[in-house]
Order: sequence, then structure tokens, then C-alpha cells
Amino acid sequence: MTAEVVAIIPARGGSVGIPRKNLQLVGGESLVARAVRSARGAASIHRVIVSTDDDEIAAEARRAGAFVVERPAALATSTASSESALTHAIATLDQSPSIVVMLQATSPFIDTRDLDAAVSRVIAAEADVVFAAVATPVFLWRPSVHGGVGWEGVNHDAAVRLRRQDLPPQVAETGAFYVLRAEGYLAVGHRFFGRVEPQLVDERFAVDIDTEFELEIARALAGVHGGSRVVNAEPKTEESLS
Repeated sequence: MTAEVVAIIPARGGSVGIPRKNLQLVGGESLVARAVRSARGAASIHRVIVSTDDDEIAAEARRAGAFVVERPAALATSTASSESALTHAIATLDQSPSIVVMLQATSPFIDTRDLDAAVSRVIAAEADVVFAAVATPVFLWRPSVHGGVGWEGVNHDAAVRLRRQDLPPQVAETGAFYVLRAEGYLAVGHRFFGRVEPQLVDERFAVDIDTEFELEIARALAGVHGGSRVVNAEPKTEESLS
């Protein structure tokens, strides 16, 4: 039997940083509609659901081709977790899917190829969780935690200056999407469990909108590329982490 893959997009009406954030336009299209379009464009995803407490977002999601789950007000506060919306949406389905893809509407440049690649890795049992990430070959510092003063290296010995390409492999979450084995997720109630692996995405489009400035950046990028994603970029492989 083919594993059912369901995409769930949490999109509440309230927003602390940007009013009505999920309805803001990037490239002439609302953020929630862009997320729905990305999910619907992935060959591996069978159903797309938007979880929201907002009538306007619900109408926009339906116009974009998604099913809508009405989220209770208690799960739509500024302190409510994305996991709470995810768990609630799964509970409304007629049967639990095999794989859940959680997308953030605030990431406007999700490439469907990345979604399909991440889903295929979970289906193939290469991972229980695959998350969108970019490689970060940078020197990280933190305040000293060993009783001293000043700052110390986190991922490097400050006394030995390595080349950037010789730093240990490391990535940063973009927040764009998380592909989860549903059974494992429901057992633990959070998005990271079992074997976790990153799906490297194009860092030029790893924009997560939380501020007005980040919204301006996204709009500028959409304008440069005609409101579409990059489709000719060379795909990255996990080998580029090492």
C-alpha cells in the first residue's frame, strides 16, 4: 500500500511582528497561497491542509486548493506551538497518514523538488525526520561557560585557525519544512525524534519572514526572479556538508 503523505500548513490569523503576516503578498501572492502551491506541486504529497483560526486565511487557502481545518482559539495564541496545531489537524483526519509534511507559510520560496526529495528519504527509511537546512561553515562564538571571562569558540579551537572548509559539518534550520514519520511524531509529540537528517536547500532563498525587513527582502527576491522559485540551480547533496 502506498504511504499517504499529508502536508499541513499552520497559519493562524494573529501575528506579533507583522500584522496579518500570513496574508502578506510576496510576488503578487499571499504567503499562505504560496505555501499551498508549493505543497500541491510536490508529486509525493497527496493532501494539503491549512490549519487556521482565521476566516480570511481559510478562504485564501481554499482558493489555492487546500483543505481547511478550523483551529481552536486555544491553539492559535502567540504562545501555542506549531506542534499543537499539527497534532490537532492530524486528529481531524479520517485516518492517520504515514508521513506528515509541516510547511511554514513564512518561508515563501519552498522548492517542490526539495519537498519530494525529503519525503522520499523518509519513505525509504533513511530518516524519521528530514528538515530544511542550509550549510553554515562559520566560526561560532559564545560567552565563556568555563568560568572565565570573554568569549570562546563553539565549533572550533580559537588557538587553531582552520580553513572554513575544514570546519566540522554543520547546518542551520530554515524553518521552511519538516517531513515527519507520523507514527513516531504522534508517539513523542514533537518534531525531532529518531534519526534526524537535513535536506539542504538553496541558501539564496532560505528566507523566513518574521520582521518587516525580512518581508522586504522576500519581496525583492521575488521581484528579481519574477515571483518564482529558482528551477535551474544545481541541486545540493549531503556530500557538500563535508
